[in-house]
Amino acid sequence: MTDTELKSGDFTEAAEPFQLFASWLKDATASEPNDPTALALATVDTDGLPDVRMVLLKGFDEHGFVFYTNFESAKGREILATMKAAMCFHWKSLRRQVRVRGPVEIVTDAEADEYFASRPRGSRIGAWASKQSRPLESRFALEKAVAEYTARHVIGDIPRPPHWSGFRIVPSQIEFWHDRPFRLHDRVVFTRTKDGGWDKDRLYP
Repeated sequence: MTDTELKSGDFTEAAEPFQLFASWLKDATASEPNDPTALALATVDTDGLPDVRMVLLKGFDEHGFVFYTNFESAKGREILATMKAAMCFHWKSLRRQVRVRGPVEIVTDAEADEYFASRPRGSRIGAWASKQSRPLESRFALEKAVAEYTARHVIGDIPRPPHWSGFRIVPSQIEFWHDRPFRLHDRVVFTRTKDGGWDKDRLYP
């Protein structure tokens, strides 16, 4: 199926999910006013209570969907405890959403190092200064930590913190949803098969 066909609206004919996702993300990049790679990331805590927050997608291919974080943050701890997660993209300008769920793996050190090196210098300093998700006594305490780490790295490269890396959700399911009149939406779900292929089903709205 060509890219033009995937954009035509009859996405239900797509044979596999990643080409379709790439096409939809390209459309969102052109139409969304801000952060087309933003997604809601869902995890669960040790009590089984769900947590959700917005993060940014930093890469995807046929292996899965990658984002980066402080592993000592709430989401980092929750993912490391279960190695499972889900995400949802919602592109309001296109009236589309994509849901992804599956097991999680940690990206390689080489992948994490390459992405960390691409971040603005201030963001790299912030990765050292922020004890993400933990109590902060004052804004001044955060600014002081930023100043201290900035002073340590006046010259030279800023290494990646050992507690900062990336996760890859390896999808077991990917669902595409498109708004239609009268709530009669189009929904298609791809489910990973044991041989690594995909089964596809249309769903009632």
